[in-house]
Amino acid sequence: MTATNRQIRLAARPVGEVKPEDWEHRGVPLEEPGPGRFVGRTRAISLDPAMRGWLDDRPSYLPPVGLGEVMRAGSVVEVTASGHPDFQPGDHVVGTFGVQEYVVSDGRGAMSVDTSLAPPSTYLGALGMPGMTAYFGLLEVGALKDGETVVVSGAAGAVGTIAGQIAKAKGCRVVGIAGGPEKCALLTGELGFDAAIDYRADDVRKALREHAPDGIDVYFDNVGGDILDAALTRLAMHARVVVCGAISQYNNATPVQGPSNYLSLLVRRARMEGFVVFDYAKRYAEAAREISGWIGEGRVKVKEHVVRGTVDDFPETFQMLFRGENVGKLVLELV
Repeated sequence: MTATNRQIRLAARPVGEVKPEDWEHRGVPLEEPGPGRFVGRTRAISLDPAMRGWLDDRPSYLPPVGLGEVMRAGSVVEVTASGHPDFQPGDHVVGTFGVQEYVVSDGRGAMSVDTSLAPPSTYLGALGMPGMTAYFGLLEVGALKDGETVVVSGAAGAVGTIAGQIAKAKGCRVVGIAGGPEKCALLTGELGFDAAIDYRADDVRKALREHAPDGIDVYFDNVGGDILDAALTRLAMHARVVVCGAISQYNNATPVQGPSNYLSLLVRRARMEGFVVFDYAKRYAEAAREISGWIGEGRVKVKEHVVRGTVDDFPETFQMLFRGENVGKLVLELV
């Protein structure tokens, strides 16, 4: 009997918050791999704020997910059958395979990973795209130097937790901005941040004056909006603002809110630069080696929020990102 492949496809372009009716749940017959291809069963699916931007039909660093297409997502699959010389049954492979129970791939963009060294979720988090984003965003775009003051927004998320810990590993003072006392306690406790600001309860501008009295040398921005504006008022001379994301703006039904305090860049002779981690793809192995070393030394702790379920649980799990319910990397582990 032919196996059925459960998939989540984009049914409609969301306006504002993504709704259940924007997704189509479909079962399709599973293909045979054929020469030069392999079949893999999905073990873990990555959920990232950037996925919201892929749903909008507008110019970006990637084309939008097409209506009727399988939702784009990074995942780790276990090879079940193969006609490909580089991938054998039992291998675990990471790639952009989409939100589906099985994948048939020709291996382009796929990489084998060793799940005896780290679980699949970590290859989607600290050793995956979030880890690469934190590493290159801080060290290349942010041009981080020892002893500087670094502020990270969205600090309890997948990228933020790693970015803050990398900055600490590099000898910097690190202030994290997150939502809620539990997340702030995690940052200053387990993850070793020097200070944390609860944007839901604190006056962010006042707290930045307190925790960054000499100004911010590197601001790693994951949220945009009002918090970006507040950070711009506290820049040190020749500061660098790293534009990684703007989760506060992704569900807007109105135009994105830009920074009103951008003239601080002029006054402080600072720069603000956006980046796309894919531009550093040839150097991922370099970053993974260094992050792995920090993990082994205990200088970087891996924080993951793993939800166990099925492909059909993707839409509700995805919304956790925008409700601020995850701590660290959010992953849907298929059972």
